Amino acid sequence: MGSSAEPRSTRPLLTVAVAVSVAVAFADSSIVVLALPELYARFDATIQGIAWVITSYNLVLAVCALTLVLVVHRARAHVLLAAGSLVFLGSSVACALAGSLTALVLARGVQGIGGALLLAGSVPVLGALAGSTTRGVAIWTTAGTIGAAIGPALGGLLTQVFDWRAIFLAQAPIAGAALLATAGWHLRAILEERLPPLGRTLPANVGLALVSGSLVGALFLGVLLVIDVFGYSPIQGAAIVSTIPIGALLARPLAGHLPATLAVGAGAALLAAGLVGLALLPSSDLPYVLASLGLCGVGLGLSVPGLTHAALEGDEGISGKATLAVGMRHLGLVLALAVVAPILAGDLTAAADVAKLNGTAVVVDGRIPATTKIPLALDIRDALDRASEGEIPDLSTPFDEHGARSDASVSALRDDLVAAIERTITRGFRPSFLFCALLAALALVPLGALRRRPAP
Repeated sequence: MGSSAEPRSTRPLLTVAVAVSVAVAFADSSIVVLALPELYARFDATIQGIAWVITSYNLVLAVCALTLVLVVHRARAHVLLAAGSLVFLGSSVACALAGSLTALVLARGVQGIGGALLLAGSVPVLGALAGSTTRGVAIWTTAGTIGAAIGPALGGLLTQVFDWRAIFLAQAPIAGAALLATAGWHLRAILEERLPPLGRTLPANVGLALVSGSLVGALFLGVLLVIDVFGYSPIQGAAIVSTIPIGALLARPLAGHLPATLAVGAGAALLAAGLVGLALLPSSDLPYVLASLGLCGVGLGLSVPGLTHAALEGDEGISGKATLAVGMRHLGLVLALAVVAPILAGDLTAAADVAKLNGTAVVVDGRIPATTKIPLALDIRDALDRASEGEIPDLSTPFDEHGARSDASVSALRDDLVAAIERTITRGFRPSFLFCALLAALALVPLGALRRRPAP
């Protein structure tokens, strides 16, 4: 693997610096999802347009990682890590300074290049720091799982306390720390004579792609539902979505005591169950939402570590195996987003039309005078037309103008109307959630090709 001249006393700090950078690179797949509503309004974008803020990073990272598989076995790991950290640092600053959606999407693509290089070089470096490939893989896997799960909550917290630009500014010093961790290293060049056979890892990598694709439901659709439809603030959304990393962390000890196939199978099944729960949400029932997201988190914590360890099994060619696993994970996310974004956009357009009809029916049946009802209905129509796709319109102004603050019947009509619209738009998310649940269920298929062995 290589050796380092660094004093042993500094190794824990260097290990933490590299592990945190790995967590951030994985977190960036979904870290901006709680900022999407703000970006949505800031750049006056569509759902499909704003989805490119996520897609560009994952797409470029997947393509670069899959390309690196062919050459990474002959590369110096610390050079890859240093180059990736430098590119990641610069592109993070560029993202924070972006003045348009196009500039942000392009900077996110460059960030994907940095993420691919960083993740490709980090496994051997962690192995060298930890003293063995096995421990390095364990650190890398844990950091990646936690990063992927905690990304949305962290992004939501930064967005609420500061704004969306803070998400990227916070990443720059982390990439800088990883870059500094490579300085002064005297690792021998990691020159493996050949790329090891990767066919044996194919089932695990297919499973990773499917599980990662299904997480689009929890980390993208779930966040849009909580923020845009249920009306929670980014920091409230961060608290709600934090049930995913909490569930993943709680599942980790259990995963370590189960056979790998059982842990992965149970995790994929629980992830599918959580997504079905989100698809069948009756309304903004918070305990129901928390329970569904918690199931997704437990499923993530059980399935991803087992699949990752199966994909990285053995000491030979660890760089190529890790890079392939990274590429497959992000390829799964990209393909799922490519399917879900147009489905969701079409379903929400149809749901908006139904919401108008349901809203009209609620107003017509409302027990208020006709002299109030007719102008109120016209103002409500205008508010519905102004609302962006997937958002509950702000109906406080038209109702306040027609006496909601002093007339209980008008206030009750407002509450009934908002509830009717909310239920309709929530149902518009159902097909997309069910598609993601199907991906999680399909992750059970490759299990038969995995050897039955204890989980790490």
